Amino acid sequence: MQITGTHINYYCVCKRELWLFAHNIQMEHTSDLVYTGKVIDETSYSREDKGIDIDGVINIDWIDTNTGVIHEVKKSDSVEKAHEMQVLYYLWYLKHKGVEGVTAEIDYPLLKQRTKVELTQEKKEELEEAMQSIKAIAEQAHPPDRINKKFCKTCSYYELCWAGV
Repeated sequence: MQITGTHINYYCVCKRELWLFAHNIQMEHTSDLVYTGKVIDETSYSREDKGIDIDGVINIDWIDTNTGVIHEVKKSDSVEKAHEMQVLYYLWYLKHKGVEGVTAEIDYPLLKQRTKVELTQEKKEELEEAMQSIKAIAEQAHPPDRINKKFCKTCSYYELCWAGV
């Protein structure tokens, strides 16, 4: 199984969402929030070259080629840990491809905030543990139990998870 940045993000947000995504059940195309996020990404930092796909595994929002900083643009910081882990995965993946000296930032244009992300040894170990867990979750025959969080109602998988309840 090839882990992507989306797998990492979903792992931090909801294990059930991760399992569904890992089994090619994708609902993002039905989500107004996902669409809003795409619009923010497309309209922010308009002078930058955006959407840098690497091996179909990671998709970097944009790179400041003068400073070597990769940027991930997010709508809000409500799931900041998931954002951080996704960007750490980008740094980890690039390092394994032989790319050195790259740093990262998460941009929240609506909040006018920016968060630096660094792949420390501790974060690398946390990420690698998450990657092992992602593989184990994806291999399960059935999805993990639903969680009942405030953000569930805005999740693109909401109807799928909660139908018939």
